[in-house]
Amino acid sequence: MTPSEARVVLVTGPSGAGRTTAINALEDLGFEAIDNMPLSLIPRLLDGPRLDRPMALGLDVRNRDFSVDALLALHGQGAEADGAQLELLYLDCAINVLVRRYSETRRRHPLTPDAAPSEGIERERALLEPVRARADTLIDTTELTPHDLRAVLADRYGTGEARHLSVSVVSFSYKRGLPQGADMVLDCRFLRNPHWDPELRPFTGLDTAVVEHVTADPRYSGFEDRVLDMLDFLLPQHRAEGKAHVTIAFGCTGGRHRSVTATERVARALADRGWSVSLRHRELDRQGLGPRANRSEDPKCGETNA
Repeated sequence: MTPSEARVVLVTGPSGAGRTTAINALEDLGFEAIDNMPLSLIPRLLDGPRLDRPMALGLDVRNRDFSVDALLALHGQGAEADGAQLELLYLDCAINVLVRRYSETRRRHPLTPDAAPSEGIERERALLEPVRARADTLIDTTELTPHDLRAVLADRYGTGEARHLSVSVVSFSYKRGLPQGADMVLDCRFLRNPHWDPELRPFTGLDTAVVEHVTADPRYSGFEDRVLDMLDFLLPQHRAEGKAHVTIAFGCTGGRHRSVTATERVARALADRGWSVSLRHRELDRQGLGPRANRSEDPKCGETNA
């Protein structure tokens, strides 16, 4: 793309995969954003006055003139568009997660309004498979929160003032696999495990008793100090290279105690150093046990994990 060409990103994918979130995120990054753009109007839009900033166009199968062939033809002609370079961004998501999202919102699927959402999801994914295969950028949102998706888009599409380094710190369970998109993974399983103390087992790394237990391990302070020393060196280097987002993941067996403690403490230390930090506890969020202010000493936590 030459300096005289404006970036035009065509955003599509199955309903529920995050297209609206992506359009809003790109608008926040300085793009002119139009959602549910009819395909037939895009050539006229590009034939108009030269674009003075990048543009994001959301394309939805619900549009009456939507056609996979027309979209692929438009994308194929993108290099020839006068003063614009077209890119195809495809947001994908696992079927079971799309079904769950539809169940949570109780929405009807646009392709099967009178049938189960799962039928519409299957049909839509099959319809869009040729588009997925031709995408310039493919982002799988299966394991991404809206915040995570925004961070990925900022990394790939941010420019100028939008390109600042943000840091996400995540806790997770090794039993459920590594977090998608993690740049650095740190294993906390060598630390003393509160799970084996019956009195601490129902608590989480958000509770004072667990934090004290984990940090009392003689190895913990050296671990945290070395992690922060490494990040003090690495984060400025990532920023200097133009990277917009870094994800640091702390894992333990169940993602409930040790990794949560380390995530909270490291995130707080990085924020104190002036970094833009967000944190997420993947397993606690799944269990409805996310951060709460001043948790009691008897949290009645439910299911337990090591």
